[in-house]
Amino acid sequence: QLQASGGGLVQAEGSLRLSCAAPGRTFSTYTMSWFRQAPGKEREFVGGISWSGGSTYYADSVKGRFTISRDNAKNTVYLQMNSLKPEDTAVYYCAADKRLAITTTSKWYEYWGQGTLVTVSS
Repeated sequence: QLQASGGGLVQAEGSLRLSCAAPGRTFSTYTMSWFRQAPGKEREFVGGISWSGGSTYYADSVKGRFTISRDNAKNTVYLQMNSLKPEDTAVYYCAADKRLAITTTSKWYEYWGQGTLVTVSS
């Protein structure tokens, strides 16, 4: 029910913008977050945004480089990634949680996208 897109291959210090759309269902009242999973590693929280867009929260590893935004009229959430590093290489997933608070724990998210691969070359 969530469709992530925008991944690809980019050089270090480059930028990418990921999108997460929800055709056929509205997530305007859901907290939306991005997670990522690198090969051989556990899925980790990247950042989240409240339903209104008024609050955001980021993992320390991406703070100052990544920005989450949302357009509820388009039922879409974005992840703008700047100053990318090779260690940002991972499959990125968007997820939706009906609770108000942004949680970093993946088990609380009810809906997930299929993931989009981001590869950052050095």
